[in-house]
Amino acid sequence: MGRIGIGVGGWNFVPWRNGVFYPPGLSQSKELSYAGSKLTAIEVNATYRSSMKPDTFAKWADQVPDDFVFTLKGPMFATNRRDLGEGAPSVERFVNSGIDRLGSKLGPINWQFMDTKKFEAENFECFLRLLPPDANGVPLRHAVEVRHESFATAEFVALARKYRVAIVVAAHETYPQIADLTAPFVYARWQTSRDSEPLGYPDTDLTQLAAVAKRWAKGEAPDGLTYAADPKDSAGAGRDVFLFMISGHKERNPVAALSLIERAGRGA
Repeated sequence: MGRIGIGVGGWNFVPWRNGVFYPPGLSQSKELSYAGSKLTAIEVNATYRSSMKPDTFAKWADQVPDDFVFTLKGPMFATNRRDLGEGAPSVERFVNSGIDRLGSKLGPINWQFMDTKKFEAENFECFLRLLPPDANGVPLRHAVEVRHESFATAEFVALARKYRVAIVVAAHETYPQIADLTAPFVYARWQTSRDSEPLGYPDTDLTQLAAVAKRWAKGEAPDGLTYAADPKDSAGAGRDVFLFMISGHKERNPVAALSLIERAGRGA
């Protein structure tokens, strides 16, 4: 059975202060270490638009427990282009930017595409070929977050499976959900939290999602999700799971993640 990492997007968010998530009076310099003591993973969005220094990654790693994981957004300069094969320099710069300084705390890289990007098999395969297996000896795991309905095909699933790249499983009001498992890990982003729910989501929804995460970790293909190909092909060995409560009503996401950890277990 794989491990389950659960968290939110980033950690510097003003509405999370003063008791919403962070204790009143907590120094901003201590927010990451506090988040690391409560959550088991964080998705870093800043790397999508900006480059970081190697020492920054090392500093992050020093502030969280040994079993904590950072997932990183790949740079937009690699994905927001017509010819994806031309993104090689951006991919290379990012991989060599010092992300290896996170060491064992480096989780998957999420390569996010705009919702206007349509599936073109040859073009997309050019991008998948660019993704390296490691960064200075630190193994890399890659996921692609696609947001156009044209990707909801068995052809795309087969292509992702060929390169052992995960398709991000999304829960979103408009983006398609492609729950097919194509890599040795699962990357999921739940983006529909609501202000009207004290936990961000109804209690029954969180309990159900925790059960889904456990089934993913066991290597199963859970019912109740939307697949683009035969769900039976998604079953296999146990997988690590990276699940983020993100977007939606962002103020509620930390409590949603904490509630999910309570149900699914802390890294179990």
